[in-house]
Amino acid sequence: MTQVTELGTPLPAALRPGVRRRSPAAAACVLGGAVAAGLGLGFLAVLVIVLWISSPYPDSGPGGALHLAAGLWLMAHGTELVRYETLSGVPAPVGVTPLLLVALPALLMRRAARLGSASGDAAGADGEEVLPAGAVFSAVICGYLAVGALATVYAAGGPMPADPLSAAWHLPLVAALAAAGGVWAAKGRPLGPLPDRVPRSVRKAVTRPRYALALRSGAAGVLVLLGGGTLLVGASLAWHGPEVQASFLTLTGVWSGRFAVLLLAVALIPNAMVWGAAYGLGPGFALGAGATATPLGFEGAAALPRFPLLAALPPEGAGSPVTWATAGVPVAAGLAVGWFAVRRAREVPYGETALTAALGSVVCGLAMAALAAVSGGPMGTAALVSFGPVWWAVGAAAAAWTLVLSVPLAVGVHAWRTRPARGAAEDAAADAWHDSGVRELRWQALRGAAQPLVPPTATRRGTPAPLPGPAPAAQPAPTATAPTATSGAGRAAPAAAGGPPDTLPAPPPVPGAVPPPAPPSAPPAAARPAPDVEQAVAFGAAAPPAPNAKPGPSP
Repeated sequence: MTQVTELGTPLPAALRPGVRRRSPAAAACVLGGAVAAGLGLGFLAVLVIVLWISSPYPDSGPGGALHLAAGLWLMAHGTELVRYETLSGVPAPVGVTPLLLVALPALLMRRAARLGSASGDAAGADGEEVLPAGAVFSAVICGYLAVGALATVYAAGGPMPADPLSAAWHLPLVAALAAAGGVWAAKGRPLGPLPDRVPRSVRKAVTRPRYALALRSGAAGVLVLLGGGTLLVGASLAWHGPEVQASFLTLTGVWSGRFAVLLLAVALIPNAMVWGAAYGLGPGFALGAGATATPLGFEGAAALPRFPLLAALPPEGAGSPVTWATAGVPVAAGLAVGWFAVRRAREVPYGETALTAALGSVVCGLAMAALAAVSGGPMGTAALVSFGPVWWAVGAAAAAWTLVLSVPLAVGVHAWRTRPARGAAEDAAADAWHDSGVRELRWQALRGAAQPLVPPTATRRGTPAPLPGPAPAAQPAPTATAPTATSGAGRAAPAAAGGPPDTLPAPPPVPGAVPPPAPPSAPPAAARPAPDVEQAVAFGAAAPPAPNAKPGPSP
Protein backbone atom coordinates (compact mmCIF):
# COMPACT_ATOMS: atom_id res chain seq x y z
CA MET A 1 0.00 0.00 0.00
CA THR A 2 2.91 2.28 0.77
CA GLN A 3 4.52 1.53 -2.60
CA VAL A 4 1.30 2.27 -4.48
CA THR A 5 0.95 5.56 -2.71
CA GLU A 6 4.54 6.56 -3.38
CA LEU A 7 4.57 5.51 -7.06
CA GLY A 8 1.13 6.84 -7.92
CA THR A 9 0.30 10.23 -9.39
CA PRO A 10 0.91 12.86 -6.73
CA LEU A 11 -2.15 14.75 -5.65
CA PRO A 12 -2.15 18.53 -6.01
CA ALA A 13 -1.02 20.19 -2.87
CA ALA A 14 -3.59 22.31 -1.10
CA LEU A 15 -3.08 26.04 -1.24
CA ARG A 16 -1.56 27.50 1.86
CA PRO A 17 -3.73 29.96 3.70
CA GLY A 18 -3.17 33.56 2.67
CA VAL A 19 -1.86 32.63 -0.81
CA ARG A 20 -4.05 33.63 -3.76
CA ARG A 21 -4.17 32.03 -7.16
CA ARG A 22 -2.62 33.76 -10.12
CA SER A 23 -5.10 35.97 -11.91
CA PRO A 24 -5.48 35.90 -15.69
CA ALA A 25 -5.85 39.71 -15.61
CA ALA A 26 -2.28 40.21 -16.89
CA ALA A 27 -2.93 38.05 -19.93
CA ALA A 28 -6.19 39.89 -20.52
CA CYS A 29 -4.36 43.21 -20.46
CA VAL A 30 -1.80 41.98 -22.99
CA LEU A 31 -4.60 40.73 -25.21
CA GLY A 32 -6.45 44.03 -24.82
CA GLY A 33 -3.43 45.98 -26.05
CA ALA A 34 -3.06 43.71 -29.07
CA VAL A 35 -6.76 44.05 -29.88
CA ALA A 36 -6.53 47.85 -29.69
CA ALA A 37 -3.69 47.83 -32.23
CA GLY A 38 -5.58 45.41 -34.44
CA LEU A 39 -8.72 47.56 -34.42
CA GLY A 40 -6.75 50.60 -35.57
CA LEU A 41 -5.08 48.60 -38.32
CA GLY A 42 -8.38 47.10 -39.39
CA PHE A 43 -10.13 50.46 -39.63
CA LEU A 44 -7.46 51.95 -41.90
CA ALA A 45 -7.24 48.73 -43.93
CA VAL A 46 -10.98 48.80 -44.65
CA LEU A 47 -10.83 52.47 -45.63
CA VAL A 48 -7.88 51.94 -47.99
CA ILE A 49 -9.43 48.83 -49.53
CA VAL A 50 -12.68 50.71 -50.22
CA LEU A 51 -10.78 53.52 -51.94
CA TRP A 52 -8.71 51.01 -53.91
CA ILE A 53 -11.81 49.17 -55.10
CA SER A 54 -13.55 52.40 -56.15
CA SER A 55 -10.50 53.75 -57.97
CA PRO A 56 -10.69 53.30 -61.78
CA TYR A 57 -6.89 53.10 -62.07
CA PRO A 58 -5.47 51.01 -59.20
CA ASP A 59 -1.69 50.99 -59.22
CA SER A 60 -1.31 47.69 -57.38
CA GLY A 61 -3.30 44.79 -56.05
CA PRO A 62 -4.93 44.36 -52.64
CA GLY A 63 -1.56 43.49 -51.16
CA GLY A 64 -0.22 46.94 -51.95
CA ALA A 65 -3.31 48.53 -50.41
CA LEU A 66 -2.79 46.56 -47.19
CA HIS A 67 0.87 47.55 -47.06
CA LEU A 68 -0.17 51.18 -47.47
CA ALA A 69 -2.73 50.79 -44.66
CA ALA A 70 0.00 49.49 -42.33
CA GLY A 71 2.17 52.47 -43.24
CA LEU A 72 -0.67 54.91 -42.56
CA TRP A 73 -1.27 53.29 -39.16
CA LEU A 74 2.38 53.82 -38.25
CA MET A 75 2.16 57.38 -39.59
CA ALA A 76 -0.73 57.98 -37.17
CA HIS A 77 1.81 57.55 -34.36
CA GLY A 78 4.15 60.20 -35.82
CA THR A 79 6.41 57.79 -37.69
CA GLU A 80 8.01 59.13 -40.86
CA LEU A 81 7.30 57.28 -44.09
CA VAL A 82 9.73 57.05 -46.96
CA ARG A 83 8.56 57.55 -50.54
CA TYR A 84 10.84 55.85 -53.06
CA GLU A 85 8.92 56.62 -56.25
CA THR A 86 10.08 60.18 -56.93
CA LEU A 87 11.02 62.03 -60.13
CA SER A 88 14.61 62.45 -58.99
CA GLY A 89 14.94 58.87 -57.78
CA VAL A 90 16.03 60.05 -54.33
CA PRO A 91 13.92 58.70 -51.45
CA ALA A 92 11.84 61.49 -49.92
CA PRO A 93 10.61 61.43 -46.32
CA VAL A 94 7.00 62.24 -45.48
CA GLY A 95 6.95 63.53 -41.92
CA VAL A 96 3.86 65.76 -41.64
CA THR A 97 1.49 63.70 -39.50
CA PRO A 98 -2.22 64.51 -39.73
CA LEU A 99 -3.02 65.22 -36.08
CA LEU A 100 -6.63 64.10 -36.40
CA LEU A 101 -5.35 60.68 -37.42
CA VAL A 102 -3.48 60.39 -34.11
CA ALA A 103 -6.80 60.33 -32.26
CA LEU A 104 -7.61 56.83 -33.58
CA PRO A 105 -4.77 54.84 -31.93
CA ALA A 106 -4.75 57.10 -28.88
CA LEU A 107 -8.42 56.51 -28.10
CA LEU A 108 -8.19 52.76 -28.72
CA MET A 109 -5.11 52.42 -26.51
CA ARG A 110 -6.68 54.50 -23.77
CA ARG A 111 -9.79 52.34 -23.83
CA ALA A 112 -7.74 49.14 -23.63
CA ALA A 113 -5.83 50.41 -20.57
CA ARG A 114 -9.01 51.53 -18.86
CA LEU A 115 -10.71 48.17 -19.44
CA GLY A 116 -7.60 46.33 -18.26
CA SER A 117 -7.59 48.28 -14.99
CA ALA A 118 -11.29 47.59 -14.49
CA SER A 119 -10.81 43.84 -15.09
CA GLY A 120 -7.95 43.79 -12.58
CA ASP A 121 -10.14 45.41 -9.94
CA ALA A 122 -12.92 42.90 -10.65
CA ALA A 123 -10.45 40.03 -10.24
CA GLY A 124 -9.41 41.44 -6.88
CA ALA A 125 -13.04 41.50 -5.77
CA ASP A 126 -13.31 37.77 -6.62
CA GLY A 127 -10.38 36.93 -4.38
CA GLU A 128 -7.73 36.73 -7.09
CA GLU A 129 -4.55 38.72 -7.45
CA VAL A 130 -5.05 42.45 -7.96
CA LEU A 131 -2.88 43.95 -10.66
CA PRO A 132 -1.36 47.29 -9.71
CA ALA A 133 -1.55 50.21 -12.07
CA GLY A 134 2.07 49.74 -13.20
CA ALA A 135 1.44 46.10 -14.13
CA VAL A 136 -1.65 47.01 -16.17
CA PHE A 137 0.27 49.76 -17.91
CA SER A 138 3.17 47.47 -18.83
CA ALA A 139 0.95 44.59 -19.95
CA VAL A 140 -1.16 46.71 -22.27
CA ILE A 141 1.90 48.34 -23.84
CA CYS A 142 3.53 44.94 -24.41
CA GLY A 143 0.54 43.69 -26.38
CA TYR A 144 0.29 46.90 -28.38
CA LEU A 145 3.99 47.07 -29.26
CA ALA A 146 4.01 43.43 -30.35
CA VAL A 147 1.43 44.19 -33.01
CA GLY A 148 3.24 47.44 -33.85
CA ALA A 149 6.49 45.58 -34.52
CA LEU A 150 4.70 43.17 -36.87
CA ALA A 151 3.07 46.11 -38.68
CA THR A 152 6.45 47.79 -39.13
CA VAL A 153 7.91 44.66 -40.68
CA TYR A 154 4.86 44.20 -42.91
CA ALA A 155 4.85 47.84 -44.11
CA ALA A 156 8.49 47.55 -45.20
CA GLY A 157 7.37 45.67 -48.32
CA GLY A 158 4.91 48.36 -49.43
CA PRO A 159 5.21 51.49 -51.59
CA MET A 160 5.71 53.76 -48.54
CA PRO A 161 7.54 51.88 -45.78
CA ALA A 162 8.15 53.31 -42.35
CA ASP A 163 11.49 54.51 -41.12
CA PRO A 164 12.56 51.91 -38.50
CA LEU A 165 14.35 54.42 -36.27
CA SER A 166 11.39 56.78 -36.30
CA ALA A 167 8.97 53.95 -35.52
CA ALA A 168 11.23 52.72 -32.69
CA TRP A 169 10.50 55.76 -30.52
CA HIS A 170 7.28 57.29 -31.90
CA LEU A 171 5.23 54.13 -31.46
CA PRO A 172 6.14 53.49 -27.78
CA LEU A 173 5.75 57.18 -26.93
CA VAL A 174 2.16 57.45 -28.20
CA ALA A 175 1.25 54.09 -26.68
CA ALA A 176 2.69 55.02 -23.28
CA LEU A 177 0.90 58.39 -23.14
CA ALA A 178 -2.45 56.87 -24.14
CA ALA A 179 -2.09 53.93 -21.72
CA ALA A 180 -1.15 56.25 -18.86
CA GLY A 181 -4.26 58.31 -19.52
CA GLY A 182 -6.44 55.19 -19.53
CA VAL A 183 -5.04 53.82 -16.26
CA TRP A 184 -5.37 57.22 -14.62
CA ALA A 185 -8.99 57.50 -15.75
CA ALA A 186 -9.76 53.98 -14.49
CA LYS A 187 -8.37 54.83 -11.04
CA GLY A 188 -10.72 57.80 -10.72
CA ARG A 189 -8.33 60.50 -12.00
CA PRO A 190 -6.54 60.85 -8.64
CA LEU A 191 -4.65 64.04 -7.89
CA GLY A 192 -3.05 62.77 -4.74
CA PRO A 193 0.53 63.15 -3.51
CA LEU A 194 3.46 62.08 -5.61
CA PRO A 195 5.28 58.81 -4.87
CA ASP A 196 7.82 58.72 -2.05
CA ARG A 197 10.74 58.37 -4.46
CA VAL A 198 10.14 61.96 -5.56
CA PRO A 199 12.09 64.47 -3.42
CA ARG A 200 10.14 65.89 -0.53
CA SER A 201 10.74 69.48 -1.59
CA VAL A 202 9.24 68.76 -4.99
CA ARG A 203 6.21 67.00 -3.48
CA LYS A 204 5.62 69.90 -1.10
CA ALA A 205 5.94 72.48 -3.86
CA VAL A 206 3.54 70.69 -6.20
CA THR A 207 0.77 70.70 -3.59
CA ARG A 208 0.57 74.50 -3.67
CA PRO A 209 -2.50 75.90 -5.43
CA ARG A 210 -0.42 78.17 -7.64
CA TYR A 211 0.58 75.28 -9.90
CA ALA A 212 -2.98 74.15 -10.49
CA LEU A 213 -3.93 77.72 -11.35
CA ALA A 214 -0.91 78.00 -13.64
CA LEU A 215 -1.95 74.85 -15.51
CA ARG A 216 -5.51 76.13 -15.81
CA SER A 217 -4.46 79.56 -17.06
CA GLY A 218 -1.90 78.08 -19.48
CA ALA A 219 -4.53 75.71 -20.89
CA ALA A 220 -6.91 78.64 -21.32
CA GLY A 221 -4.24 80.52 -23.27
CA VAL A 222 -3.60 77.51 -25.53
CA LEU A 223 -7.31 77.11 -26.25
CA VAL A 224 -7.62 80.78 -27.14
CA LEU A 225 -4.63 80.55 -29.48
CA LEU A 226 -6.01 77.46 -31.21
CA GLY A 227 -9.42 79.06 -31.50
CA GLY A 228 -7.85 82.18 -33.02
CA GLY A 229 -5.88 80.01 -35.44
CA THR A 230 -9.10 78.28 -36.49
CA LEU A 231 -10.71 81.65 -37.18
CA LEU A 232 -7.72 82.74 -39.26
CA VAL A 233 -7.75 79.55 -41.32
CA GLY A 234 -11.50 79.75 -41.90
CA ALA A 235 -11.31 83.40 -42.91
CA SER A 236 -8.46 82.67 -45.31
CA LEU A 237 -10.35 79.76 -46.89
CA ALA A 238 -13.39 81.99 -47.38
CA TRP A 239 -11.24 84.83 -48.79
CA HIS A 240 -9.50 82.50 -51.28
CA GLY A 241 -12.60 80.46 -52.04
CA PRO A 242 -12.22 80.34 -55.85
CA GLU A 243 -8.57 79.25 -55.63
CA VAL A 244 -9.40 76.53 -53.09
CA GLN A 245 -12.23 75.20 -55.23
CA ALA A 246 -10.11 75.15 -58.37
CA SER A 247 -7.33 73.30 -56.55
CA PHE A 248 -9.76 70.69 -55.25
CA LEU A 249 -11.40 70.06 -58.62
CA THR A 250 -8.23 69.94 -60.72
CA LEU A 251 -6.27 67.70 -58.35
CA THR A 252 -8.20 64.61 -59.46
CA GLY A 253 -11.16 63.93 -61.71
CA VAL A 254 -12.77 60.86 -60.09
CA TRP A 255 -15.02 60.92 -57.07
CA SER A 256 -12.95 58.33 -55.16
CA GLY A 257 -9.84 60.49 -55.54
CA ARG A 258 -11.71 63.62 -54.48
CA PHE A 259 -13.08 61.76 -51.48
CA ALA A 260 -9.54 60.75 -50.50
CA VAL A 261 -8.37 64.36 -50.87
CA LEU A 262 -11.27 65.54 -48.73
CA LEU A 263 -10.45 63.00 -46.01
CA LEU A 264 -6.82 64.11 -46.02
CA ALA A 265 -7.80 67.79 -45.77
CA VAL A 266 -10.12 67.07 -42.83
CA ALA A 267 -7.36 65.09 -41.07
CA LEU A 268 -5.02 68.08 -41.50
CA ILE A 269 -7.41 70.63 -39.94
CA PRO A 270 -5.74 70.41 -36.46
CA ASN A 271 -2.39 71.06 -38.14
CA ALA A 272 -3.87 74.10 -39.85
CA MET A 273 -5.14 75.37 -36.48
CA VAL A 274 -1.62 75.24 -35.03
CA TRP A 275 -0.18 76.90 -38.14
CA GLY A 276 -2.77 79.69 -37.88
CA ALA A 277 -1.88 80.25 -34.22
CA ALA A 278 1.83 80.38 -35.13
CA TYR A 279 1.00 82.92 -37.85
CA GLY A 280 -0.86 85.12 -35.38
CA LEU A 281 1.98 84.90 -32.83
CA GLY A 282 4.46 86.29 -35.34
CA PRO A 283 7.00 83.54 -36.21
CA GLY A 284 4.66 82.10 -38.84
CA PHE A 285 5.54 78.86 -40.60
CA ALA A 286 8.06 77.65 -43.15
CA LEU A 287 6.99 76.46 -46.60
CA GLY A 288 10.30 74.99 -47.63
CA ALA A 289 13.85 76.21 -47.63
CA GLY A 290 13.93 80.01 -47.70
CA ALA A 291 10.14 80.59 -47.74
CA THR A 292 8.34 81.83 -44.63
CA ALA A 293 4.85 83.25 -44.15
CA THR A 294 4.47 85.79 -41.33
CA PRO A 295 2.10 88.72 -40.67
CA LEU A 296 4.85 91.08 -41.81
CA GLY A 297 5.04 89.46 -45.23
CA PHE A 298 5.54 86.34 -47.34
CA GLU A 299 9.25 86.00 -48.02
CA GLY A 300 10.79 83.67 -50.57
CA ALA A 301 9.39 81.56 -53.38
CA ALA A 302 7.74 78.37 -52.19
CA ALA A 303 7.50 75.32 -54.43
CA LEU A 304 4.19 74.08 -53.12
CA PRO A 305 2.18 71.11 -54.32
CA ARG A 306 -1.38 71.65 -55.44
CA PHE A 307 -3.61 71.16 -52.39
CA PRO A 308 -6.80 72.93 -51.18
CA LEU A 309 -5.38 74.04 -47.81
CA LEU A 310 -2.21 75.40 -49.38
CA ALA A 311 -4.26 77.44 -51.82
CA ALA A 312 -5.48 79.58 -48.89
CA LEU A 313 -2.03 80.93 -48.02
CA PRO A 314 -1.54 84.70 -47.89
CA PRO A 315 -0.15 86.31 -51.04
CA GLU A 316 3.55 86.85 -51.50
CA GLY A 317 5.02 90.21 -50.64
CA ALA A 318 4.85 92.60 -47.72
CA GLY A 319 2.13 92.43 -45.15
CA SER A 320 -0.97 94.61 -44.95
CA PRO A 321 -3.19 95.93 -42.16
CA VAL A 322 -5.32 92.83 -42.60
CA THR A 323 -2.40 90.53 -41.77
CA TRP A 324 -1.24 92.83 -38.97
CA ALA A 325 -4.67 92.51 -37.35
CA THR A 326 -3.86 88.86 -36.55
CA ALA A 327 -1.96 90.17 -33.53
CA GLY A 328 -5.31 90.23 -31.76
CA VAL A 329 -5.05 86.44 -31.31
CA PRO A 330 -2.05 86.49 -28.90
CA VAL A 331 -3.48 89.56 -27.18
CA ALA A 332 -6.67 87.63 -26.39
CA ALA A 333 -4.58 84.66 -25.22
CA GLY A 334 -2.56 86.85 -22.84
CA LEU A 335 -5.72 88.33 -21.36
CA ALA A 336 -7.17 84.84 -20.88
CA VAL A 337 -4.03 83.68 -19.04
CA GLY A 338 -4.13 86.72 -16.75
CA TRP A 339 -7.82 86.34 -15.99
CA PHE A 340 -7.64 82.66 -15.04
CA ALA A 341 -4.48 83.12 -12.94
CA VAL A 342 -6.28 85.17 -10.26
CA ARG A 343 -7.44 83.52 -7.04
CA ARG A 344 -10.54 84.76 -5.27
CA ALA A 345 -9.01 84.70 -1.80
CA ARG A 346 -8.33 88.14 -0.31
CA GLU A 347 -5.25 87.08 1.65
CA VAL A 348 -3.22 86.23 -1.50
CA PRO A 349 -0.42 88.80 -2.00
CA TYR A 350 0.18 90.53 -5.30
CA GLY A 351 3.51 88.79 -5.78
CA GLU A 352 1.83 85.38 -5.64
CA THR A 353 -0.69 86.45 -8.26
CA ALA A 354 2.03 87.77 -10.57
CA LEU A 355 4.06 84.56 -10.15
CA THR A 356 1.01 82.42 -10.98
CA ALA A 357 0.38 84.41 -14.17
CA ALA A 358 4.05 84.07 -15.15
CA LEU A 359 3.92 80.29 -14.64
CA GLY A 360 0.77 80.14 -16.73
CA SER A 361 2.61 81.94 -19.53
CA VAL A 362 5.41 79.37 -19.33
CA VAL A 363 2.89 76.53 -19.55
CA CYS A 364 1.27 78.15 -22.57
CA GLY A 365 4.63 78.54 -24.29
CA LEU A 366 5.66 74.92 -23.65
CA ALA A 367 2.34 73.57 -24.90
CA MET A 368 2.45 75.64 -28.08
CA ALA A 369 6.06 74.57 -28.72
CA ALA A 370 5.03 70.91 -28.45
CA LEU A 371 2.06 71.39 -30.78
CA ALA A 372 4.20 73.23 -33.31
CA ALA A 373 6.76 70.41 -33.24
CA VAL A 374 4.23 67.66 -33.97
CA SER A 375 2.27 69.65 -36.56
CA GLY A 376 5.13 70.03 -39.05
CA GLY A 377 7.88 68.00 -40.59
CA PRO A 378 9.61 67.28 -43.87
CA MET A 379 7.62 66.72 -47.04
CA GLY A 380 10.55 65.80 -49.20
CA THR A 381 14.13 66.74 -49.84
CA ALA A 382 15.90 69.96 -50.80
CA ALA A 383 13.21 72.68 -50.95
CA LEU A 384 10.60 70.75 -48.95
CA VAL A 385 12.86 69.56 -46.16
CA SER A 386 11.33 72.06 -43.69
CA PHE A 387 7.58 72.34 -43.68
CA GLY A 388 5.62 73.92 -40.85
CA PRO A 389 6.23 76.24 -37.88
CA VAL A 390 9.54 76.35 -36.00
CA TRP A 391 8.74 74.93 -32.57
CA TRP A 392 11.18 76.94 -30.46
CA ALA A 393 10.21 80.24 -32.08
CA VAL A 394 6.50 79.57 -31.58
CA GLY A 395 7.00 78.59 -27.94
CA ALA A 396 9.08 81.66 -27.17
CA ALA A 397 6.58 83.98 -28.87
CA ALA A 398 3.64 82.45 -27.02
CA ALA A 399 5.41 82.76 -23.65
CA ALA A 400 6.48 86.37 -24.34
CA TRP A 401 3.06 87.57 -25.52
CA THR A 402 1.20 86.03 -22.60
CA LEU A 403 3.81 87.09 -20.02
CA VAL A 404 3.70 90.74 -21.02
CA LEU A 405 -0.10 90.89 -20.97
CA SER A 406 -1.11 88.42 -18.27
CA VAL A 407 0.95 89.67 -15.31
CA PRO A 408 -0.39 93.28 -15.28
CA LEU A 409 -3.94 92.08 -15.92
CA ALA A 410 -3.77 89.49 -13.14
CA VAL A 411 -2.45 92.04 -10.63
CA GLY A 412 -5.11 94.58 -11.65
CA VAL A 413 -7.96 92.07 -11.43
CA HIS A 414 -6.73 90.92 -8.02
CA ALA A 415 -6.58 94.52 -6.80
CA TRP A 416 -10.10 95.17 -8.09
CA ARG A 417 -11.54 92.09 -6.41
CA THR A 418 -9.86 92.82 -3.07
CA ARG A 419 -10.66 96.55 -2.95
CA PRO A 420 -12.42 97.82 0.21
CA ALA A 421 -16.16 98.07 -0.12
CA ARG A 422 -17.55 101.55 -0.73
CA GLY A 423 -19.23 103.03 2.40
CA ALA A 424 -17.99 100.30 4.71
CA ALA A 425 -18.31 102.54 7.81
CA GLU A 426 -21.88 103.49 6.97
CA ASP A 427 -22.77 99.87 6.41
CA ALA A 428 -21.30 98.90 9.78
CA ALA A 429 -23.31 101.69 11.54
CA ALA A 430 -26.48 100.59 9.76
CA ASP A 431 -25.89 97.03 10.85
CA ALA A 432 -25.44 98.18 14.48
CA TRP A 433 -28.65 100.28 14.29
CA HIS A 434 -30.68 97.33 13.00
CA ASP A 435 -29.16 94.82 15.39
CA SER A 436 -31.81 92.78 17.18
CA GLY A 437 -30.58 93.46 20.71
CA VAL A 438 -30.22 97.21 20.16
CA ARG A 439 -33.62 97.35 18.51
CA GLU A 440 -35.30 95.67 21.50
CA LEU A 441 -33.68 98.08 23.96
CA ARG A 442 -34.66 101.06 21.86
CA TRP A 443 -38.26 99.87 21.59
CA GLN A 444 -38.42 99.32 25.34
CA ALA A 445 -37.19 102.87 25.96
CA LEU A 446 -39.80 104.28 23.57
CA ARG A 447 -42.59 102.39 25.31
CA GLY A 448 -41.47 103.65 28.70
CA ALA A 449 -41.38 107.24 27.45
CA ALA A 450 -44.86 106.96 25.96
CA GLN A 451 -46.61 105.95 29.25
CA PRO A 452 -49.48 108.34 30.34
CA LEU A 453 -48.47 110.82 32.97
CA VAL A 454 -51.91 110.76 34.76
CA PRO A 455 -53.58 107.46 35.66
CA PRO A 456 -56.95 106.98 33.97
CA THR A 457 -60.08 107.84 36.03
CA ALA A 458 -62.97 105.55 36.69
CA THR A 459 -65.29 105.22 33.77
CA ARG A 460 -68.93 104.50 33.57
CA ARG A 461 -70.07 100.93 33.41
CA GLY A 462 -69.91 99.68 29.85
CA THR A 463 -67.85 102.62 28.54
CA PRO A 464 -64.41 101.62 27.17
CA ALA A 465 -61.36 103.19 28.66
CA PRO A 466 -59.84 106.00 26.61
CA LEU A 467 -56.69 105.30 24.64
CA PRO A 468 -53.45 106.43 26.25
CA GLY A 469 -52.41 109.82 25.11
CA PRO A 470 -50.79 112.99 26.38
CA ALA A 471 -51.74 113.83 29.94
CA PRO A 472 -54.49 116.52 30.22
CA ALA A 473 -54.04 119.73 32.10
CA ALA A 474 -54.33 119.35 35.88
CA GLN A 475 -57.70 120.40 37.33
CA PRO A 476 -58.29 121.79 40.84
CA ALA A 477 -59.58 119.34 43.39
CA PRO A 478 -63.42 119.26 43.60
CA THR A 479 -65.03 120.74 46.71
CA ALA A 480 -67.50 118.55 48.60
CA THR A 481 -70.97 120.15 49.03
CA ALA A 482 -73.94 119.16 51.09
CA PRO A 483 -76.45 117.01 49.32
CA THR A 484 -79.77 118.58 48.41
CA ALA A 485 -83.02 116.73 48.60
CA THR A 486 -85.23 116.53 45.61
CA SER A 487 -88.91 116.69 45.67
CA GLY A 488 -90.33 113.22 46.01
CA ALA A 489 -87.32 111.66 44.35
CA GLY A 490 -85.01 111.04 47.31
CA ARG A 491 -82.04 111.23 45.02
CA ALA A 492 -78.85 113.23 45.57
CA ALA A 493 -77.72 115.92 43.19
CA PRO A 494 -74.24 116.00 41.83
CA ALA A 495 -71.61 117.13 44.27
CA ALA A 496 -70.42 119.92 42.10
CA ALA A 497 -71.93 121.58 39.12
CA GLY A 498 -68.64 121.80 37.41
CA GLY A 499 -67.66 118.11 37.90
CA PRO A 500 -66.87 115.90 35.02
CA PRO A 501 -69.88 114.50 33.24
CA ASP A 502 -68.64 110.90 33.33
CA THR A 503 -68.29 110.59 37.16
CA LEU A 504 -70.72 108.45 39.11
CA PRO A 505 -73.24 110.10 41.51
CA ALA A 506 -72.05 110.49 45.08
CA PRO A 507 -73.45 107.95 47.60
CA PRO A 508 -76.02 109.15 50.19
CA PRO A 509 -74.53 110.61 53.35
CA VAL A 510 -74.20 108.49 56.41
CA PRO A 511 -75.30 110.16 59.66
CA GLY A 512 -72.36 110.92 61.89
CA ALA A 513 -69.74 110.09 59.28
CA VAL A 514 -66.82 112.36 58.72
CA PRO A 515 -66.53 113.44 55.13
CA PRO A 516 -63.46 111.92 53.39
CA PRO A 517 -60.56 114.22 52.75
CA ALA A 518 -60.14 115.59 49.27
CA PRO A 519 -57.74 113.59 47.02
CA PRO A 520 -54.44 115.30 46.46
CA SER A 521 -54.04 116.96 43.17
CA ALA A 522 -51.71 115.41 40.54
CA PRO A 523 -48.23 116.91 40.39
CA PRO A 524 -47.37 119.04 37.43
CA ALA A 525 -46.52 117.12 34.28
CA ALA A 526 -43.25 118.93 33.90
CA ALA A 527 -42.16 117.85 37.40
CA ARG A 528 -42.64 114.17 36.59
CA PRO A 529 -39.56 112.84 34.76
CA ALA A 530 -40.09 110.68 31.69
CA PRO A 531 -38.68 107.16 32.27
CA ASP A 532 -35.72 106.02 30.16
CA VAL A 533 -35.77 109.18 28.05
CA GLU A 534 -32.03 109.45 28.24
CA GLN A 535 -31.70 105.80 27.24
CA ALA A 536 -34.00 106.33 24.25
CA VAL A 537 -32.02 109.35 23.14
CA ALA A 538 -28.81 107.35 23.50
CA PHE A 539 -30.08 104.80 20.97
CA GLY A 540 -31.18 107.40 18.48
CA ALA A 541 -34.86 107.74 19.42
CA ALA A 542 -36.34 111.20 19.83
CA ALA A 543 -38.02 111.75 23.21
CA PRO A 544 -41.74 112.67 23.04
CA PRO A 545 -42.47 116.35 23.67
CA ALA A 546 -43.47 117.17 27.22
CA PRO A 547 -47.16 118.14 27.53
CA ASN A 548 -47.71 121.85 27.81
CA ALA A 549 -49.52 121.67 31.19
CA LYS A 550 -49.66 124.26 33.88
CA PRO A 551 -49.86 123.28 37.54
CA GLY A 552 -53.22 123.96 39.14
CA PRO A 553 -53.76 125.87 42.37
CA SER A 554 -53.02 124.06 45.53
CA PRO A 555 -56.07 122.97 47.50
